[in-house]
Amino acid sequence: MNLSSPEILPDTAQGHSRAARILSTGGLVAFPTETVYGLGGDACDDRAVARIYEAKGRPSFNPLIVHFADLDTLKQNVHWTTEAELLARTYWPGPLTLVLKKRADSPISPLVSAGLETIAVRLPAHATARAILRAAGCGVAAPSANRSGQISPTQAAHVVASLGDRVDAVVDGGACAVGVESTIVGLLDKPVLLRPGGITEEDLAHTLGRHLAVRHKAEAISAPGQLMSHYAPHAHVRLNATEWLPGELRLGFGEVDCDLNLSETEDLVEAAAHLFDYLHQLDARRAEVIAVSPIPHEGLGIAINDRLSRAAAPRDD
Repeated sequence: MNLSSPEILPDTAQGHSRAARILSTGGLVAFPTETVYGLGGDACDDRAVARIYEAKGRPSFNPLIVHFADLDTLKQNVHWTTEAELLARTYWPGPLTLVLKKRADSPISPLVSAGLETIAVRLPAHATARAILRAAGCGVAAPSANRSGQISPTQAAHVVASLGDRVDAVVDGGACAVGVESTIVGLLDKPVLLRPGGITEEDLAHTLGRHLAVRHKAEAISAPGQLMSHYAPHAHVRLNATEWLPGELRLGFGEVDCDLNLSETEDLVEAAAHLFDYLHQLDARRAEVIAVSPIPHEGLGIAINDRLSRAAAPRDD
């Protein structure tokens, strides 16, 4: 298989229309969101959803997020709740995913939910993503556009390097602004933080008027992005490095001598936006180890540390 020849589409009305046509015929299109690039397929098309799993090499027990262009269409697929309405009014469109009970009459493919009775949904804020979703006229399942377990893509070039022609087309909308995946909140019995992301737990607690329960890593998978080893470069990752060892590539934070610096001013927003791109750049140098400076475990730093801990988790080599 030639892994370097997806169709590259411009971020224009013509490019969006072409992307929608590909989606409508069961094809896969990678497109930017405010978080990372998503690998999109028609969420109502079983074969398209199966192709997403195949293209990513993604375990079939790991569910997908469905992206919608508008709230009314989204609500037709889930059992809506008061807390969902409050969070939607506050954070949508934006980097928040809600896990809700799926309606029995929803046309969304059961493959999306990986056998669960729930579905993960969101309204992205990125103008390109919204234009493509409007043109497609359907819910689009769109996990990160990379091979499963590898570093998430924040630029079109990352998608091409990881997926090649496993994806039919890539809409090049430039770099993603947030740089880490969406926050995921489960809204079944009680609000549960299933995955930290671009919206912090403190923000959510302020909106809901109470703190969220937090999913423990040992619990069964109930939402996307919960595999223990995930977002991983080929190199091994050493965390909380306060000194560098010979032969390591150095990913810094703050005033530190390093190969690449997530943020010299210790700005967590800047660090999140750089995280995956800098891991891609360092991994391309083929070192055995990437050492990473300590990141404060607060605010957006919680999401950054979550991604780094999964990148550093033991895995089969």
